[in-house]
Amino acid sequence: MNNKKFWQRLGYLFLAAFAILIGIYPLRFLSLPIENSLLAMKPPDLLNTACYLPAFYLHISLGGVSLLAGFTQFFSKLRANRPGLHRKLGKLYVLAVAISGLSGLIIAFFANGGLIAALGFGSLAVLWLYTTFRAYTAIRNKQLSVHRRWMIRSYSLCFAAVTLRIYLPLMVAAGLGFIVAYRIIAWLCWVPNLLLAEYLITGRSSQALKKGGHGPAT
Repeated sequence: MNNKKFWQRLGYLFLAAFAILIGIYPLRFLSLPIENSLLAMKPPDLLNTACYLPAFYLHISLGGVSLLAGFTQFFSKLRANRPGLHRKLGKLYVLAVAISGLSGLIIAFFANGGLIAALGFGSLAVLWLYTTFRAYTAIRNKQLSVHRRWMIRSYSLCFAAVTLRIYLPLMVAAGLGFIVAYRIIAWLCWVPNLLLAEYLITGRSSQALKKGGHGPAT
């Protein structure tokens, strides 16, 4: 096995392991009393509103579903050998993102850390919805290469659920106060992911051009 294949397989293993781990994490969160969770930092008046808690639980539970359904879309053997299952999981991913992204946009307005955190998480929600919509419309138009590029972008934003849970405890352990760390995390959990996605897309496009293919349309 050459180095490229080794690092590629290692990357897929990392992707799958964390997608599964964080994907099922909401099950534990749903069983926690509010006073023992992040919700304990929210004002009681907010928790008693008609929309906040339903939006919160929809966001984390369907976010978990999108992590689990989304990572399967990158396995070429599944696409080749089980195209029907690939399409069904893709539709599940789009539906889960639509609900989780919209509910995430709602709760972003009430993020701990004020305006900076709200803008960070709100931007994440909007971009996640947009990139997923572009991936969906591309596959509907049978633009396979365009679809794959937008799916890479979409899932990089979905993976913010993982990077947030890695970075936040590390920053708090390093001595940053929770609110300060949370304001940083609201951007750090997704901006580097999206930049990495663009780097991977650019690399794939360069390889396609060398083989006589076409560069990215979008």
